[in-house]
Amino acid sequence: MDISLILGNIISPPILFFFLGMASVLVKSDLEIPNPLPKFFSLYLLIMIGFKGGHELYASGFSFKIVQVMGACLVMASVVPIYSFFLLKKRFGAADAAAIAATFGSISAVTFISAVTFLDAQSVKYSGYMVAGMALMESPAIIIGVLLYNLYKQDVAATKYKTEKTHWGHLINDALFNGSVMLLVGSLIIGIVTGKEGWKAIAPFEAIFKGMLMFYLLDNGIVAAKRLKSLRGSFGFLIGFSIIMPLFNAMIGILISRFLLHIDTGDTFLFTILCASASYIAVPAAIRLAIPESNPAFTVPVALGIVFPFNVIVGIPIYYYIITYLQSIGF
Repeated sequence: MDISLILGNIISPPILFFFLGMASVLVKSDLEIPNPLPKFFSLYLLIMIGFKGGHELYASGFSFKIVQVMGACLVMASVVPIYSFFLLKKRFGAADAAAIAATFGSISAVTFISAVTFLDAQSVKYSGYMVAGMALMESPAIIIGVLLYNLYKQDVAATKYKTEKTHWGHLINDALFNGSVMLLVGSLIIGIVTGKEGWKAIAPFEAIFKGMLMFYLLDNGIVAAKRLKSLRGSFGFLIGFSIIMPLFNAMIGILISRFLLHIDTGDTFLFTILCASASYIAVPAAIRLAIPESNPAFTVPVALGIVFPFNVIVGIPIYYYIITYLQSIGF
């Protein structure tokens, strides 16, 4: 594998700012991004990603191929939490296993952004409808995670929870209309409706995309470093799980793309990234409400402190190399 792919991804400005944030915590600096700016950065990124995807979808139109890819996204978002849950249940119990499994079943929008930036650097084309797939993969993982918890919550020590009923209406509402999901899907729809003229109008805001991404990842680095301490006691297991699981899910994504979907290099890569990433925004927020017995110290640190840096530093170039290698040998 060309080592320059990994090095190029590591030394890209957004990734370096992520490590700058982590380093600031390690040296006990007072560097911080004051609230509510981090939320503003995430809102901006979601708007631009959704709008650009809607514009690309408008330009490419709908087809049976797009329906196939969207279906594959929904299947992966539903299946990954199931086998992740059973791998985690004996060690962490039903509540925490369901929370972590839902996190792995969902996606990371910022990892997706990093993957798009990587493809742009390689001058590889990709389809805008992949953003729609990203939006679709948030909710199923949450619903599956809570369903699994309710089926196996007899493993929870506090028996008082056994008699509680799940309010599925509230759960589905939280999953489908979570703020980040709503904004992403809404921006996608607006991009489709406004078409070419809408993209021209918003183009000046797109120019500052990378700058906003650097601020956002700087804050993420600070948050990740602060929360890694909460993993003490299970750190070794979670590191192994958080590296093996993205690799395993990525391989499944590549196989589905090559043998079932038959999509181009860029779309295969983005679908693989969606399968390999883990959510640290939408899912932890929804799970905290749906499964209050779970420990939030597991979900965000694992997804943000381990899976995210692994994917953006090592995973992205490795997945891309595997995809291009398999294509080169006609596999």
